[in-house]
Amino acid sequence: MSSGGRTKIAELLQSKTAIGTDVVVKGWVRTKRGNKNVAFIALNDGSIIHNIQIVADVNKFDESLLKNITTGSCIKACGKLVESLGSGQPVEIQAESIEIYGTTDASYPLQKKGHSLEFLREIAYLRPRTNTFGAVLRIRHAMAFAIHKYFNDHGFYYLHTPLITGSDCEGAGAMFNVTTLDLNNIPKTEEGKVDYSQDFFGKPCNLTVSGQLEGELGALALSQIYTFGPTFRAENSNTPRHLAEFWMIEPEVAFYELEDNMELAEDFLKYLIQYALDNCQDDLQFLAKMYDNELIDRLKFVVDNDFVRLDYTEGIDILMKSGVKFEFPVSWGLDLQSEHERYLVEQHFKKPVILINYPKEIKAFYMKLNDDGKTVRAMDVLFPKIGEIIGGSQREENLDKLRQRVEEVGVPEKDIWWYLDTRRWGTAPHSGFGLGFERLLLFVTGMSNIRDVIPFPRTPKNAEF
Repeated sequence: MSSGGRTKIAELLQSKTAIGTDVVVKGWVRTKRGNKNVAFIALNDGSIIHNIQIVADVNKFDESLLKNITTGSCIKACGKLVESLGSGQPVEIQAESIEIYGTTDASYPLQKKGHSLEFLREIAYLRPRTNTFGAVLRIRHAMAFAIHKYFNDHGFYYLHTPLITGSDCEGAGAMFNVTTLDLNNIPKTEEGKVDYSQDFFGKPCNLTVSGQLEGELGALALSQIYTFGPTFRAENSNTPRHLAEFWMIEPEVAFYELEDNMELAEDFLKYLIQYALDNCQDDLQFLAKMYDNELIDRLKFVVDNDFVRLDYTEGIDILMKSGVKFEFPVSWGLDLQSEHERYLVEQHFKKPVILINYPKEIKAFYMKLNDDGKTVRAMDVLFPKIGEIIGGSQREENLDKLRQRVEEVGVPEKDIWWYLDTRRWGTAPHSGFGLGFERLLLFVTGMSNIRDVIPFPRTPKNAEF
């Protein structure tokens, strides 16, 4: 199918039947080289990592036109698709006519040389034009599609949960406030506090940290739902693993116990990674060559291995007996750092690990208490290279136990009365988990900084473009 009167470069490079026909391509020039007789133009339109070579007989074209075809310029080229004699590409185009849509000059930031990822973050509005970010963004699309396909094919319903919320799901406290009050002239109550009754929603509101609590409401009616949308954390974390705005996938399933939840997480992850291996091979091979030569082996490693189910208490025991001097000390009751998670996966088991039954003190209020009274039915899926990729749990469906936990952690009942009501009326066992979309993409692309797997990263002191 032609779009905008052109054939996509991906189709021409993969087609056996188009050779000998007249074609039209449109795209951005990566390079131009040649001699006084012939010019070779490498053109890319974003449909595939590879460029198509356009061969222009210098005598057929106006000299000033060829001079204006520079790196970054946008052109339309018409000509015959022929087998390529040069190595590196199966076909090329013998140009009959060329039209320039947009020129560049020497100040164009993406000249033909290697650019650091740090530099490219400063010009995030242009970086999709590089091979690296073209590959990452195509893989990002493929993974988003595969997520919807997986859940649709398994009978889940896509539930849109609110981005503006009056509750703090995790009790984390690191939330962005949403207000229309004049910050230079904030209305106050008689006690001197902010008078939220004059605000847009009539009460304090925030951007959501998770769709889970509302997702549970959907699961307790539709049985199986998933959310997939942006979430926001106002943590001042300037690390390669944290963003202030990122995307989360959160399935929630009625009648699932912890074991069912683990099976869903493993099956889901394997499906997504297999989908990338089956559909993103060109981009994966490019990223493997440029950044991480173990990438494809690591993806296959996850697909080919059964995930180990490991009790937190046993995991702590393994770490304490390992003889390894970790940067963060290990003891029962502490949350694991990614160095501990990676040791269990990469060194000890040499398989992905699902760690379960964490101490209740380090987990959220909604997780189901085990019979020992000390641990909860939590699960974290741990992967090589990145540590935790999924966090989830069986939820506490017992009203009295849930109220007790809410009180212990200090969440005001007035904020989540509706959530407690689901345990009051027709409660049911249910479970779910959260997958950070960008964490998944870090794993699938082999990139090492989370700012490089989202088009426009939002981090402390940075909200450009």
